[in-house]
Amino acid sequence: MKAIRLSFWGMVTYLRRDMMLFAACLAPILVGFLFRFVIPLFEDALTDWFHVPTVISPYYGLIDILFAMLSPAMFGFVSVMVTLEENDEKTAKYLFITPLTKHGYLIARFGIPSVFALLVTVVLLPVFKLSPFPFSYIVLLAAGGTLQGIVIVLLILTLSSNKLEGMAVTKLSTLIMFGAAIPFFVKDNVQYVLSPLPSFWIGKAVFENSLFYMLPTFPLLFVWIWALLKQFLRKI
Repeated sequence: MKAIRLSFWGMVTYLRRDMMLFAACLAPILVGFLFRFVIPLFEDALTDWFHVPTVISPYYGLIDILFAMLSPAMFGFVSVMVTLEENDEKTAKYLFITPLTKHGYLIARFGIPSVFALLVTVVLLPVFKLSPFPFSYIVLLAAGGTLQGIVIVLLILTLSSNKLEGMAVTKLSTLIMFGAAIPFFVKDNVQYVLSPLPSFWIGKAVFENSLFYMLPTFPLLFVWIWALLKQFLRKI
């Protein structure tokens, strides 16, 4: 445990040398203020302008889902960039044969940040949410968002060999989050074409206001994580 703790704090220390990654850690708070206070102002302005009762508010649930996925995605991005930097410098393989071991390395780089992202989401989502979610929804959204973040991390690491590739792949891999938008915009059964995406079921649960639709989410997430982790471990 000491080796894992030291390795994790080593990653935290690295953030002090890279302001872009440090800013990524603060992004959930900044975006939270934007979602919570600016979007309702836009809603009021648009409804007055177009003389309609709602414009953005039917999609508040979708905005909350994306916010629940934001902290895991940001903290995951930081972990990925540090890991790819260590890959570039050929230090990761040396860490595997220290008391840290390969599994300890994965816990320090991805396990601890994921737990931290879960806690941050559980704290921030009730503060910045736009929908009247009960606490059970908040916990499930935070858990789903955290596992979705792990999927994105493993996808980037599997497809990237260095930091430059990692930044490019990050932009593409985060698109899987937007499966949550499909139930809000596609009303007929063609929407189920994207049902292999776990985020689709999170969006479906919020759109239908039924936790029943969350049932496929976590098995799908674990399948994605298992498959990508297997590929990543083979790669390293």
